[in-house]
Amino acid sequence: MNLNTLKPAQGSVRERKRVGRGTGSGMGGTSTRGHKGAQSRSGYSAKKNFEGGQMPLQRRVPKFGFKNINRVEYKPINLDTLQQLIEKAGVTSIDMDVLLQNGLVGKNDKIKILSRGELSSAIEVKAHNFSQKAIEIIEKAGGKAIKL
Repeated sequence: MNLNTLKPAQGSVRERKRVGRGTGSGMGGTSTRGHKGAQSRSGYSAKKNFEGGQMPLQRRVPKFGFKNINRVEYKPINLDTLQQLIEKAGVTSIDMDVLLQNGLVGKNDKIKILSRGELSSAIEVKAHNFSQKAIEIIEKAGGKAIKL
C-alpha cells in the first residue's frame, strides 16, 4: 500500500451535480428547479415558518394564558436542607454566600425558605423570602429569620 494508491471506499464519494449544462446532462433547461413559482427564480429565500401560503401553525393554534412580567421566581430551599448544611459545614448563620459555596443556589437566584423538615439548632437565616411556617420553626429553635 502506497499513498498514491489510496482511494475512498467504493460508492462513498459522489460526483457533484452540474446543473444548467445542457439538456444532454439531464439537468439542463430548468436546472432541477421545476417549472415556475418562487422557488424556481433567483433571489428566492423561504421566510421562517412560511408554509407555502397555507395558514401557518403559529396562527392556527389557539392562544391562551399570559405571562406575568412582574412575577418573581424564587429558588425553594427547605429547612431539612439547612439542617444538613449545618451538620455538614458546621455554620452558625446561613446566607447567600454559604448557599452559593455549597452549590445549592446560583448567584442570581432569589431564595425562599420553606418549612419541610426539622431544625434542631438555633441559627440565623438570611433569605429573600420565608414561608410563615418556616419563620415559626426557625424562631422556635431559637434562631432568626432575616429578609434580604
